[in-house]
Amino acid sequence: MSSPVIRIKPYHYIHILDNNSNVTRVVLGPQTFTRQDHETLVEGPSPMILVPPRNYCIIQNPVAKNELKEVIFERSGQVKIRHGDEEIRLDPEPFALYPGEKLYGKVSPLQVVAPNTALRLRAIRDIEEEDKVAGDEWLYNGPGTYMPRIEVQVVEIVRATIIQPNQAIRLRARKEFTDIKGNNRRAGEEWIVRDAGAYMPDVNEEIRDTISAYILTEKKALQLEALRTFTDVFGKQRKAGEQWLVTIRNAETHIPDVYERVIGEVNITTLTSRQYCVVLDPWDHELQKPRLGSKDLRIGELSFFLLPGEKLESGIQSIYVLDSEEALLLRAKETYEDKKEKKSKKSW
Repeated sequence: MSSPVIRIKPYHYIHILDNNSNVTRVVLGPQTFTRQDHETLVEGPSPMILVPPRNYCIIQNPVAKNELKEVIFERSGQVKIRHGDEEIRLDPEPFALYPGEKLYGKVSPLQVVAPNTALRLRAIRDIEEEDKVAGDEWLYNGPGTYMPRIEVQVVEIVRATIIQPNQAIRLRARKEFTDIKGNNRRAGEEWIVRDAGAYMPDVNEEIRDTISAYILTEKKALQLEALRTFTDVFGKQRKAGEQWLVTIRNAETHIPDVYERVIGEVNITTLTSRQYCVVLDPWDHELQKPRLGSKDLRIGELSFFLLPGEKLESGIQSIYVLDSEEALLLRAKETYEDKKEKKSKKSW
């Protein structure tokens, strides 16, 4: 049999079972404890739990306490346990574990959240004081130190996306919510954020892609097509299937919207003073659509972009240069009015 005299060091404790009442109690050090014949040493001497500053620990089956943070005992004298529950403790003073309590894992440092970083949190229990129910998610934005809670689970660490100049990010809503700019978003809706800087996505937002801007010059334009009816970044309404050009007159750079499809880049067509071309299906600026079946003669010096639907009949051609002894025999393909002689001609 073990010795009835138990020497308990400072910041140590033991659990003693009273065989008459079948109640286990805690005896704290420093002291020399003499065990009676009806008492049994259940555990110890064991060191108390020490939680350094900016650390925490999780206790399983914690003791029940009243509003004054005092431990509640049952009529038998046994401490009351919240079986199956857990508790996070940040006690600055060493403490002993009551009978039934267990240390889950080990003492861990508090999580520090850096700038441009956030924790995605999820409630696993109802939190009445914060008006949250189980399943709700939200962000804890840094910089700061996150104080853990039993009711809250850390899902992941979210880092802000840096949007460089001439860049944008494409977002999609996971569920219906109101974004940071006050716009109502529906589940599955996509949109573009063009503001340069660090962007922290909401818990209801998902970053789909990073988009780089197209650089427009005097010799290069961008041809786009609308995937659905919407209002573009220039404030003009576009109908589904409509095609148009974005040139340097509109903007120096262009980031396609989620409802815009890039067909390709269009190079400028340049005619010298001795060149000409015939454009098929020329664009009607009044009707905002091509005049199908029509042709348009364009003579240099001239520079232009071929608008959607337009194409060159035979490419860029050179004009005929005649001296005093030469002539050309021409034949009209259809009746038209000669602007120089102001009369209708069929052939000459």
